Parts: sequence; C-alpha cells; structure tokens
Amino acid sequence: MSPLAIGTLYGGATLLVLFAGVPIAFALGAVAICFMLAFMPFSSVGIVAPNVYQEVANITLLTIPLFILKGAAIGRSRAGADLYNALYVWMNRVPGGLGVANVIACTLFAAMAGSSAATCSAIGSAGIPELRRRGYSAGFAAGLIAAGGTLGILLPPSITMILYAVAAEQSLGRLFLAGLVPGLLLSGMFAAYAVLRYRKEYRDAQRAGKEHPILRQDTYSIRDRIAALPRILPFLILMIGVMGALYGGFASPGETAGLGAILALALVAAIYGARRISDFRALLFASVRESTMVIMIVGMSLLYSMVMSYLHISQSAAEWVVAQHFSPWLLLLSILLMVVVLGFFLPPASIILMTAPIVLPPLRSAGFDLVWFGVVMTVVMEMGLIHPPVGLNLFVIKNIAPDISFAEVVWGTLPFVAIMIAAVALICLFPSIALWLPRSIMG
Repeated sequence: MSPLAIGTLYGGATLLVLFAGVPIAFALGAVAICFMLAFMPFSSVGIVAPNVYQEVANITLLTIPLFILKGAAIGRSRAGADLYNALYVWMNRVPGGLGVANVIACTLFAAMAGSSAATCSAIGSAGIPELRRRGYSAGFAAGLIAAGGTLGILLPPSITMILYAVAAEQSLGRLFLAGLVPGLLLSGMFAAYAVLRYRKEYRDAQRAGKEHPILRQDTYSIRDRIAALPRILPFLILMIGVMGALYGGFASPGETAGLGAILALALVAAIYGARRISDFRALLFASVRESTMVIMIVGMSLLYSMVMSYLHISQSAAEWVVAQHFSPWLLLLSILLMVVVLGFFLPPASIILMTAPIVLPPLRSAGFDLVWFGVVMTVVMEMGLIHPPVGLNLFVIKNIAPDISFAEVVWGTLPFVAIMIAAVALICLFPSIALWLPRSIMG
C-alpha cells in the first residue's frame, strides 16, 4: 500500500476509535499498536515500552505534574472567589467594571493555575451568579468566563506550551515569554468588549423604562478597597516570585514548577487554614489523576507519531504540502484551518502531539519562527475550547451554571471567537507581539 492509502486508513481508524468514546490515550495507543502489527515487523512491538518510557522521561515533562499541583492548590481553595471579589471592589467604578473584574480575575488565575478548566470553574462559580445578579445577560456572563478561561493555555505556566516545547523541540522559557504579551493583549481585548457590551445592555435597560439590576451601582470606600488587598496580594507575590525565578535565571522550569507548587500549598495552608492531610487529599488526588492522564496522552501520542513516521505518513504528508508550492502565508492559513477543524473534536494536547510531525517541517522550511507559531497555534486552539461541538469550556460553564441553556452559552462565546481571530491576525501582521519579549530577555 502507498503511504497515502496507509495514512488515510490511519487517520480514519483514529477518528473512528475516538468517536466511539475510547479515552484519547488508549485510542491513540491502540491504533498505533494495531498498525504496528499490520505493517511493521512483529519485533517492533518489543520497543513500545522502552520508547514510550524514554519519551515520557523527558525532563521538560517533569514540570507538568508540579504545575498541575500548583493549579489544583489554588483552584480547589477559595482563592478564586477571593481574587474575584477583591478585584470587583477596585473596579466597580469603571463602566462594566464587574465584567472587567472577571476578565482580570481570569487572567491572574490562569497565570497561577495554568489550566483553562480550573480557571473557568474557580472564577465562574463566583463570577457568573454575581454577573447575573447585577443584570448582565446569561449568555454574556457565560461567554465572558468561558473565554477568560482559555487564557490558561496561553499564559505561563501553560501545560499546552510545555507539550508544544517537547513536540517542537523549542525552549520552554522562550515559549512562556512569547505567550505573555499575546495573553495580555487578548485579556485587554476581552475587557474592552466587556465594557462595550455592558454599555449596550445598560442602554437597553434604560430604554425599557423599568427598574433593572444593571442600572444599580455599588459604592465602596477607600477603606473597603484597602481591606480587599490582603486577599489578592499573596497570590500576586506567588505569581511574580515564580516567574521571576524562571526568567531571572535563578531556577530551571522544573525547579520553578516545584517552587510554585510548594509556595501554593504553603499559602493555602496559611490563608485558608488547611493543616491536616485530609485537607489536601482532594487536591492531591485530582493532581495525580490529571497528571497521569496528560502523561499517558503524551506517551501514546509519541508512540502514535513514531508509527506515523515509520510508515512514512508524516514525511509523505509534509512532502505533499511542500510540493504544492504554497506561499508561506497560504501554507500557514491551511495549517491553522486544519487546527480549527481538529479543535471541533480534540483537546489541544492531542492536536499538538498528533500534528507536530506533519506541520512543523514545512513551516520551518518556509522560514516561520516555531516559537511564534506556537503562540499563534495556541490562540487558535483556544477557540476550540469555546466553540461547539465539544468545546471543553462550554461544558464546564454548563456544569457550574446549569440554569443557563447550552444555546445561550454558545451564542455568548461567539463574539470572543471573533476577538481571537482578530488577535491571530494582529500577531501574524506584527510578529514582534510574540517575539519581542523572548528576544529582549533571552537574546
């Protein structure tokens, strides 16, 4: 059989198994081993375990369970609600200040937790009821939190960025730095939309001529604002300290992840009174479960890619793309459209690990900076978290706000998808948005 026929069969079998509901790690591993038995020497099965172990033992992957532990310590405490409430006290005088406070809370929490789902859950559980109590529409409240949660895979410490660093063999420190300014840009664009949408809903409430919660304004004194600071300062110090240790050259990414996890557990113990082992049991169990899931996906995806390479599927696909003589930007557009389609069905981790062997060689040949592409690809994958049919954040929001219909959640997120498309266009037009910071700090 030709590589094209084998590749078509390989991709079709993968989609069939995934749509059957088999967990991603087991689906990828099962397809890879079946094709090894069918198209490779039987002795190749014996190298599965050592090859998977060798790839999973990559020192960069050590950061994943430690960053997950740090995120779980913050996400499963009252830190999200406290952070959100403190920000609202400071932002209430800004038009749409409650919406802006939610965006800022998502940004800060994402930078500490590194998880999109954790950010949605922690901020949304406090933010969505408060937004609705203040008169914001259900769709807008849901969309704001769902979109804000996507920043968790762009801002450091991002698990998605760690996986891309392994797949693309790029510097993790450079990737973290490259995601910082685009993450803040997206945060600012979300906040600007929150202000504009608030003003529209405010005008609609005024024209209705009825008493509406959105027309009421809270007032807070300077004393109230100062009293709110202790809720936010410890976690800001944690975030700045961890990032400072990494980018100041005082610690490696793995050491930084360990430092962040220890400090997060210490803060939770000091601020929220967690003293006994039982107080940490839930977050430790969640950390182990999520870390195991991610590492299993990584290992099986690398086995999947190895089989793809042995059967010349990835090389043939890359050669076909090059043979089309696409212009660099048309090549980039076609790859990003493929990522969008895959985002309908697969999570970011699987997209990165499955497509890297195919898309990275042509992009490198076309002269694109792979650190810059990692940022662009991550923003595109953020869209996959908030668009149907299987956007993860849509289901997280539906779980924490079951009274909001799924249709309202979807319609509420669509303006943010448009904002992300605009952000991708800006990063493509002005690559220095992503590359200025890593080049300035790391050369």
